[in-house]
Amino acid sequence: MRCVVTGASGFVGVNLVRALVAAGHDVVAIDRVRRGPDADTVTWSEVDILDAAAMAPVFDGAEVVYHLAAVIALSKRQEQAAFAVNVTGARAVAEAARVAGVRRLVQCSSLAAFDPRQGGVPDERRPRSLAPELPAYHRTKALGELEVLAEVERGLDAVICNPTGIFGPEDYGPSRLNNMLLSAARGRLPVGVRSDFDMVDVRDIALGLIAAGEHGRSGENYLLSGHTTDFVHVLSLAARLCGRRPPLMSFPVGVLSGVTRVLEPVGDLLGRDELSRGATEALRLPPVVDGSKARRELGYAPRPTDDTVRDLIVHFIDTDRLRPRAKNLLAADRVL
Repeated sequence: MRCVVTGASGFVGVNLVRALVAAGHDVVAIDRVRRGPDADTVTWSEVDILDAAAMAPVFDGAEVVYHLAAVIALSKRQEQAAFAVNVTGARAVAEAARVAGVRRLVQCSSLAAFDPRQGGVPDERRPRSLAPELPAYHRTKALGELEVLAEVERGLDAVICNPTGIFGPEDYGPSRLNNMLLSAARGRLPVGVRSDFDMVDVRDIALGLIAAGEHGRSGENYLLSGHTTDFVHVLSLAARLCGRRPPLMSFPVGVLSGVTRVLEPVGDLLGRDELSRGATEALRLPPVVDGSKARRELGYAPRPTDDTVRDLIVHFIDTDRLRPRAKNLLAADRVL
């Protein structure tokens, strides 16, 4: 089957391409750079995802288009790019898929697209994040979904998936969550953030997207959740697996809200977004998520969080980004 993946060199993209290639599919990868262990086995295109007319020929003959390209806007300086890629890009990709007669579009959105202020356990019926006071990332992911659904009204077959906090291998960035675990594994994270957080393995997200392409219902959302996890536990496990000292202390995520107001302007000047409002809000997303719809309709089944932490540490070691101390679990036997 011929599949097209936008954002193919991103964190989720690399893992999705790997899963599609392993399943024997013919993959066209759209991105500006070529990255990942399967980069030489797919056809690459640098077509502009904001240009529907240019994309339609690339989509011609494709069974499924997986739209992953996005800007994770956590600071104000990224807002313009986020609206361009996450909203205008979603509209253009959906239009091109409809014009090309693609059997199905699978849009990778985010838990952030659902309004986090509603309280309770979120499911696919929760209102979207459209309020102007919400961070730009939340709003642009919600608006991008509405653009896709507008094309569904015009005849496009499309399914939207909403992952929670994604981490795990293969990651060549690394992503923000993975980078925090890498710092902990190196023993360079003396302070942790005390927060429960739904974390999910990127490989399970890739399988969930493929399942949505095969079994999802057009016009529907599917929350791809993992497991509610104590974030300090995850950081401590990463450190212990490498014989390093875990965070010595932690503070509640609510403390960050007050600090953010002061430090976000400084971060903007330095080009850093770790203490931006968007980064804080990402850690404050609902820790318990109802992913039963994806489990029931797609056969989605995320693996245990601790298994992903161990696999991620092995990935960092194998890619020479981490050197564990001798006489620790991973260095001693490398058996997980």
